[in-house]
Amino acid sequence: MPQGVGEYDFVVVANRLPVDRVVADDGSVTWRTSPGGLVTALEPVMRRAEGAWVGWSGDAGEAPAPFEGDDMHLVPVPLSEEEVSTYYEGFSNDTLWPLYHDVIAVPTYHRAWWEAYVRVNRRFAEAAAAQASEGATVWVQDYQLQLVPAVLRELRPDLRIGFFNHIPFPPYELFAQMPWRRQVIEGLLGADLVGFQRQSDANNFLRVCRRLLGIDSRRHRLQVADGRGGTREVHAAAFPISIDTPAFEELAARPSVQSRVAEVRFELGAPRKLLLGVDRLDYTKGIMHRLKAYGELLDDGVVDPEDTVLVQVATPSRERVDSYRQLRDEIELAVGRINGEHGTIGRAAVHYLHHNQPREEMSALYQAADVMLVTALRDGMNLVAKEYAASRLDERGVLVLSEFTGAADELTGALLVNPHDIVGLKRTMVQALEMPDKEQARRMRQLRRRVRTHDVTRWAEAFLSALDTGSGSGTTVSEAEQAATAEPTVELAGDR
Repeated sequence: MPQGVGEYDFVVVANRLPVDRVVADDGSVTWRTSPGGLVTALEPVMRRAEGAWVGWSGDAGEAPAPFEGDDMHLVPVPLSEEEVSTYYEGFSNDTLWPLYHDVIAVPTYHRAWWEAYVRVNRRFAEAAAAQASEGATVWVQDYQLQLVPAVLRELRPDLRIGFFNHIPFPPYELFAQMPWRRQVIEGLLGADLVGFQRQSDANNFLRVCRRLLGIDSRRHRLQVADGRGGTREVHAAAFPISIDTPAFEELAARPSVQSRVAEVRFELGAPRKLLLGVDRLDYTKGIMHRLKAYGELLDDGVVDPEDTVLVQVATPSRERVDSYRQLRDEIELAVGRINGEHGTIGRAAVHYLHHNQPREEMSALYQAADVMLVTALRDGMNLVAKEYAASRLDERGVLVLSEFTGAADELTGALLVNPHDIVGLKRTMVQALEMPDKEQARRMRQLRRRVRTHDVTRWAEAFLSALDTGSGSGTTVSEAEQAATAEPTVELAGDR
């Protein structure tokens, strides 16, 4: 019998818990569901599984005791103030994040950060091991916890361990820059299944394994030492993440949200065309490229600020990191310049919102927008693109989508762009603004069919089915991958 066996057959390990701590004026503490793509994707899966979620509460210092929340058993992991700085803001977000996003910003390498990353990853693994029942499934999430699978394998060899990387995985030529490259790969190889957003990411991982460790792969399978003198198999494959589509459709159909759609357009001055950008404030999202293209369209007289408006929602993110504070300043300067040159009293050319928006307000914005601009320079998936499609019950609207997002592999009804090509981006924005209703409907039906048939439930089922393969389920990784990535039949104009 393994030591430290817990009671949960399914355990998720993520950097953050799916809830945020809220302190009322009287000092009482409550927990509310967190915003963000990972929580959006996993919350419904966890509720159905009645599992345990291991993660950080978001506050430095001593962690609260495990508690029940949103029909889940939540197990907080403590992080000190120093570890928030070194493990989270440092190694995770100033080393791994820029390295994995094609070095859009220069990664920083500090040994003290790496040592904190190792220490915190072991703490997460130990917490997960204590919750998992014998033979349980443990699903580790994302780049902050890449060492957890190997530590879990050491502590609990009885477990089935999956790892999913929500961000891109870099090619060998970039990954090889990291001083601790071998340790990270060995950490990931503790899993039975390593999942990625795109097939190109899985291929990058397999190539890194081949170049660094000399491990060859056959049909995305790697043979690695099991620590007991034998070998075991590690699978690597693409499982594009998605959203809880029925929940977005239900929200969009609420009468209060529907009435808010009209109010939004009225409050913006009833423009003929409304463009929308919704992003976490991050240098990977291409917000500056979008503003540059829109500003030039106004400068050129191609777009009239009297009848067209851009709304940019930039959710605050990592505000203690210098590069993010600098980006915020640059965006605010660009918005100010555009409004100074093209706005009039009572009518801004760009409406910039730098704060979190309620889900109802986001649904109304999605439905009010004629054009959705997703111009990320590099993105693992980008769930905003899928949320927009799921919210468009009227089958109208145009999605302008960066080809450097995982969503570009799936959402074939979008207008794909290279955001670095400002001329091409401008051309595509004009095409979107001028697209006839009939073509909008054809493309939007195609987008909506994709997010309906490939929602978060299908993503989780495909991954967990593939993870279970080693215990005799009979589902192969290639079959699960095919189910996760298969394109729907292209819908012809006029089909319902």
